[in-house]
This record gives sequence, structure tokens and C-alpha cells, in this order.
Amino acid sequence: MRLDITRASAKGSRVPAAAASGRIHSGTSSWTRGVIVLLTSVVLVGSASVGAALFTVDALYHVYFSRQDLPDLGPFTRFQFPAIGHIYDANGQPLIELATEYREITQYADIPPILRDAILATEDKRFFSHNGVDYLSIPRVITKVRLGAWGRRLATGGRRDNMPGRAIFPQGGSTITQQLVRGVFLLRQTSQENSYRLRNVGVLPRILSSMIGARNVNMVLRKREELRLSLWIEDQMRERFGSKRRAKEEIFARYASFVYMSNGQYGFARAATYYFGRPLSTFTADDADKAALLAGIAKSPRDYAPSAKETRPILRRRNQVLALMAARGFISRDQMTKAGQRPLPQMMPRESQPSRSSAVVAHVLDELKVAHAELGLDDLLQGQIQVHSTVDARVQHVVSEAMEHGLQLYEQRHPTARGVVQGSVVVLNNRDGSVLAETGGRQVYHGRPTSYSDFNRVRQSMRQPGSAMKPMVYLAAFRHGDFTLETLVPDEPISVPTGRSSPPKWIANYDGRFKGMIPIREALAESRNAVAIWITAQIGIDAILKTSRSLGVQTPLQRYPTTALGASEVNLLELATAYRTIASGLVAQPYVIRRIVQESGDGIDGNEPRTTPTPLGNAAALALIQEGLRGVVRIPTGTAHALDSRLFPIAVMGKTGTTNDFRDALFVGSTYGVEGITVAVRVGFDDNRSLGDRETGGRVALPIFRELMLKITATDSSGRRRRFRTRWSNASPIICIATPHRWSRR
Repeated sequence: MRLDITRASAKGSRVPAAAASGRIHSGTSSWTRGVIVLLTSVVLVGSASVGAALFTVDALYHVYFSRQDLPDLGPFTRFQFPAIGHIYDANGQPLIELATEYREITQYADIPPILRDAILATEDKRFFSHNGVDYLSIPRVITKVRLGAWGRRLATGGRRDNMPGRAIFPQGGSTITQQLVRGVFLLRQTSQENSYRLRNVGVLPRILSSMIGARNVNMVLRKREELRLSLWIEDQMRERFGSKRRAKEEIFARYASFVYMSNGQYGFARAATYYFGRPLSTFTADDADKAALLAGIAKSPRDYAPSAKETRPILRRRNQVLALMAARGFISRDQMTKAGQRPLPQMMPRESQPSRSSAVVAHVLDELKVAHAELGLDDLLQGQIQVHSTVDARVQHVVSEAMEHGLQLYEQRHPTARGVVQGSVVVLNNRDGSVLAETGGRQVYHGRPTSYSDFNRVRQSMRQPGSAMKPMVYLAAFRHGDFTLETLVPDEPISVPTGRSSPPKWIANYDGRFKGMIPIREALAESRNAVAIWITAQIGIDAILKTSRSLGVQTPLQRYPTTALGASEVNLLELATAYRTIASGLVAQPYVIRRIVQESGDGIDGNEPRTTPTPLGNAAALALIQEGLRGVVRIPTGTAHALDSRLFPIAVMGKTGTTNDFRDALFVGSTYGVEGITVAVRVGFDDNRSLGDRETGGRVALPIFRELMLKITATDSSGRRRRFRTRWSNASPIICIATPHRWSRR
């Protein structure tokens, strides 16, 4: 007998027994999974509770009792935050600000009350009453814990650990002290806390990580350390300053100086100047709108700074701060309304401006590295030192303008060179070689403003000096003892060897002619190449190299006869140093750092120059070369005779220089004695192309020298007319004898 077993459905239909059996099995399976999930959740919650309890005990001990591995509080108590380093000119005028963080240190008394109120209303209304942690704000923070995110994590058993999403614990609730601790002492830990990799390998953090995830554990551990340091710092500051009130004021001042305010500006004082063009000290109660705007930036500098593209969030944030100020009783409702109706300040576009002192800055940084090995760029960038240079800002400005004008004159003759031709100028003090001005290139090159990191053509460009080398040849001859300015020398065809297998090179003069026997005075004034080569043959190239080194040329020169014509490369600073030595009779290496001042106010190298000038010696030979270089200007056929004019009432000596194919044009000139100055000018292309036919030193570089000398001597930095020796008697030369500081006629 066969049995047909069936089961009635809800609607009375009959269902096969096998199907019913399958449904019973499926329901049992779902019920089993539910029980497993429930039991797992209970276990996880229980484990989480145990882990959380253990972690809480550990955290309480760490915050309130542990005082191990504490940071060095010395710089904090001494208010040594990274600030701004300055390079000043000789008169205390800033040439440039250098910093990693552009910050102005502000004392509590210098913070206007309206801004203090705005900061307190926004960031920490109970700042002056708590001890670093505002316990009354903790319930408000707890209500913001994202329990949903925590529940999803527990439900997934930790599988969502590396999935992006909102953190369980919210931001906010930090006191001013906590914010300061986070920025000063926990910056690295804070920057790493959003990682999904656990930053602490302890047992408890690992257990807690399985419950709330590595990212949230990192945040909790950072917060734990933040609380500990905040309580400790407030306690230490009270001991240091004698009272809670004084400690609070000091902490507040550090916060106001430390906080980032966008656009590279740090601290409220710097922000006030940057955004409003006003010192912070000028703020009054009528500036509630500006104070509220500044106080609101700290929450999100990118979104709330006045320079942000979208203005609505800025206005909303400012007005929120104003409302908080009114709610706390810092301002009235009428003040809030009036301030809230004001428009945002107009931000002027800030384009990068060319620095007239970029070459000087580069020189200072290089000298700092070489001459003061115990210091470095970081010390200057953090404001730990301030550098006082030898540079005169007024002279620097004159030099920059004169060079630009000279290049423009050249470009008028050669329009295709506009913006491409380059120049460099350096001005030295004759007494000790200190740098008064230095311009290593034009202010804008290839459409970009110059910077101190750019190529400095005064010190880094090795180029041939051309005929500007010849004074060293003639000084070597005068030292030799057989020559004077009146000695007749042959201006005749002459050749120099070029190698065993090559024919000799015949030397030509610029005008293509030879004048026969002429006095050395004339040969130097007219820059006769043939005579310079002939003299080199008489005294030997080694005598010229020795004389060059004694004058301050440190670059090794080639032992070729054509070195006498400027075939060996030197930099412009070396050339200027040689002429300065000739003009003053004193040997001294150039320097640009006059004094370095530390944060404490102590000077590092005093007011004395780095090297003590020493007499060059052989006064008779020195007098002859001085007179000969004066003839370059005074003799009608001299290459610098354009300076012998009533419109140029300054007695100078100097020499032009023009290199092969008119690639470089130079003029180096000096006023007389230790109270004078020496100026070196070079113009040329960086790619060494020709300046063009007949673009000589007298035509290209000399006008720059003329303009800057007239302007430099017009007035000094104090507004008085700077006086050099204005005329030299036609009857007798001025020579330097015995003591270089005295001048005598004979």
C-alpha cells in the first residue's frame, strides 16, 4: 500500500512533504545564524566593556599620575616659537624676511581686549577658570559620539576597520591649552592619527582596536596624551610665573602667536597686518567685526580666511563669532548687529615682487654657512638669529635702478635682446672690503621676479675680464722696478705661441692700428693690447699671477700670455676686490655679514669686520697704477674719458673691459682712498652670445657706473651729501705712502 503524505498550505492547497521539510530546515538555519550573531555581539560587547574598562583605568593613571617621557618645556616657557629671521642693512632697515612660519611673537598685554574676547568666546569661554581641561564640556562632547558607527563596527566584527567613513569620536571640545599642546608637542602624532594603521603596539590598544578600529584608537591615544600634557603644562606654568592668572595670560599669548591663520601667516598679529594692513595694537572696540573674523579663522584657515574664494562661509563664521561674543556679554546686541552688517575687507592681490636685494641675501646665506659653521639657514628661518649686513639699502636701490636703466639703453639699440640681456653690479667699501650693494641679475628675467635662490652673476658667473685685467699687468711691471708711467714701450705687432703644432697668434689692438713707441700712461689709457703682451714677455706671466693674488683674485689664472688680456676667467667680486685694493692700498677679503644677533640679544661676531685690512706695500708702485688708472679717465683718448666732464664732478679711476667678439662689457672704477668705494659692472648674455659690434665696456657698462655714482654721491643714508674727493690736481698726482689712511701730494 502506498502512502501520499501532503501538507495543507495557508490557503488550503496541498504542498509536497519534501518541500515542507526544506522550509523547516531553512527556518532553523536562519534562527541558528541569528542566535550566533546575537551571542557574538554579546561577547564582543562584553569584551569591549572589559577592554574599555581596562583602558579607562590605564588612561586615568596616565593622565593624572604618570609623568614619564615628558617633552622639554624650556622653549615653551621661554616663548621660543619659530619666528621670522631678518637680514638688515647697515642702518637697521630690513632687506628681507625669511621664515618657515611667518610669525610675530605677541605678548598678552599687546593683544587688544576686543580680540581677546573674540578668541575666548569662540575657543574657550572658561579658559581662565579651568586647569587645562574643561570638564564641563565633556558631556556635550559625549553626546556627539557616533554610536551608529560604533554599532556597525561591532556588527561586522572589525571587518570595516580599513573602510573610509566618519570617525566614532567627534572633533571639538579642546581648550586653548589643549589646542596649543596639540600644535606644539603632538603635531606628528596628530598628523598620523587618521591612519588605519595602529600607532601603538601595546596590548590594550590592540584589544581596543578590535572593537573600535585602529583609526579611532589612534585618536583616543592622542587625546589621552593631550589631556596629560595640558594639565602638566598648566601646573608648570603656574610654578614658573607665580600665579594661575599670570600662567593663563602667558599660555593665551602663546596660543595667539602660534595659531595658523592661512596664507603662510601665523599668529593674530601677523594676520592683522596681512589681511587688514594694520598693526594689531590699533584694534579697538569698534573693530569687533575684524576681531571676530580673525578669531573665526583658526577653526578652518582654508575656509574662513578673508582670502578664501567663497565669501559666504567667511561671513557666516564671522557672524557666528559675533553672536557668541554677544551671548557671553563681551559686546552688546547693537554692536553685534552693526558689526555683522559690515562687508568683508577687500583683499589686494599679492603678486610676487622682485627683490632688489636677492644677490645680497644669497651672499649672506653662503657666508653664514662658511664663516659661521655653528649656525645655519634653519636658525635664520626660525628667527633664532637676526643678521645685520654691511649693505646700504639706499645704495642697493640705486644700483638696481641704474643697472635696469643701462640695460634698457642697450635694448633700445638691440630690441631683440629685450628682457634677455643680463647684468651684474657690486659695490665695495674701500676701507675693509665690506659689500655695500650687490645685484646678481635683473629684477625680472624670463617673466619671473628674481629670488635669492637664483644664479648670482656677481659671485657665481666665471667670465673673462677682458682689458679690465690690464691694471694688474701694469702694477706687476711697476713692482718689477724698471717701469714708470713715462717709460716708452712698443705698440707694435707682436705674437704669442699657441702650441707646438699651431702657428702663433698675432695680437691686434681694438682700433686695428699700432702707434709705435708710446708712454705706458698712454698705453694703459687707450688699452693697447700689444703693449700689455710685450710687458708680460718682459716681466714674466708669474709676476702678473702673483700680483693678481696679492690684490685678492683667488681663482687660479692660466699661465698663458693672453691672461694679460683677460683670457682667464674670474668672477666680478674678485675683480672688484682687486680694484678696491689698488684704490685703498689695503688688502682685505670682501664680506657681507657685520653682526649676528641671537634671540637673547647677544652678538656673535661683534662689530669688527671678519678680517683686519693690511697694507699692500710698495707705495711707489701703487701710486703709479693709481695715477695710470686716473689717466684712463683724464686723457682725451682714454677709454673712460666720457667721465671727465663737469657733469660728473667725482674724481674716479677705473678701467673698461671688453671680451672677444663683444661678448662681455665691463667697467670697474673707484673713488680714492679708504673713505671711497669701488664699483664693478658687467653686462652680457648668459648664453655667451655677442652683445653686438662695438658694444664695448665704455658704451654699455660705463653709463651704469656713471648713473649710480652720481646718485650714490648725491646723499648718504642720513640724507647728507656724501663727499668723495671731487677733483684731482692736473699738476701732481695723489699717491698713497707708508700709512694707507693718509694721502699726500708730491
